[in-house]
Amino acid sequence: MRTIPTITKNLLIINVLVFVLTNVLELRDIHLMDIFGLHFFLASDFHLYQLFTYMFVHADLQHIFFNMFALWMFSSVIENVWGQKRFLFYYLTCGIGAGLIQMVAQFFSFYLTVKGQSPGISMLETFQLGHMYGDALNSWTTVGASGAVYAVLLAFGMTFPEERIFIFPLPIPIKAKWFVVGYVAIELFSGLSSRGDNVAHFAHLGGMLFGYLMIRYWQNHNNMNEYFTGNVGDGFHFFDNVKSNWEQRQRRHQAEREKMREKKEEEHVRHQTDWEYNAQKKANQEEIDRILDKIRKSGYDSLSKEEKRKLFENKG
Repeated sequence: MRTIPTITKNLLIINVLVFVLTNVLELRDIHLMDIFGLHFFLASDFHLYQLFTYMFVHADLQHIFFNMFALWMFSSVIENVWGQKRFLFYYLTCGIGAGLIQMVAQFFSFYLTVKGQSPGISMLETFQLGHMYGDALNSWTTVGASGAVYAVLLAFGMTFPEERIFIFPLPIPIKAKWFVVGYVAIELFSGLSSRGDNVAHFAHLGGMLFGYLMIRYWQNHNNMNEYFTGNVGDGFHFFDNVKSNWEQRQRRHQAEREKMREKKEEEHVRHQTDWEYNAQKKANQEEIDRILDKIRKSGYDSLSKEEKRKLFENKG
């Protein structure tokens, strides 16, 4: 977790905590998905805040696992390239945008269903009918971070279009740009053809649409960074920088280890010096004691010149 950038790490933690809390409160008959999930805007339980909160609620373990795995895999790179503030703004905005597109798709689905039964019904009458059946429409609820995660996936593909990635079960790596195009095609086909699969395909497409528009705007107006100028279109420079930064950290750690080793050697030498000093001091004291004992027994005149010198130096 220490290597995961701050915003990505916090998003992972929040999603997991909400998932655990959702399942714990289910035992007390408190349904967070009904409170924080994104209801269809004509449903009676719809609230504006749900456009934000639905991104942190997941239906089951498989749902949150794949979303969080993709979030960790792609967001860690994008956050490192863009920085925390820009990445968080992008993630949340695309998540909200995904919810908006999903509700637009739900409205047209509702309109076509009603029109199939009452061909002459107008758009205004469809709104009125939706409000009449608001309780029944509460079942149209969207949850999950998929819309925002798909936007991050798009950002990776636009930032590193030539970077090759492995996707199970494909036996060979594919370029990120074709990976993104493939996902767009699958989601578009699934959204137009599938019925009742409980997957918010248009939310996925909506997140990617908002992400694409935002990145294009930054390209044209903000000169976002060199990764969007076309100078580093192959994407490998970022990974070269990652390798370079890793090598720099290794060299820095090696230098720190070398410094610690030298410090230990200096402490060892200083310890040896202190020991030698104390040993010499003890020997000198023993010599002085011997000289003083000789004076008591035979008098001062019995001392040699060397003994007198040592006695004089000790008094000094």
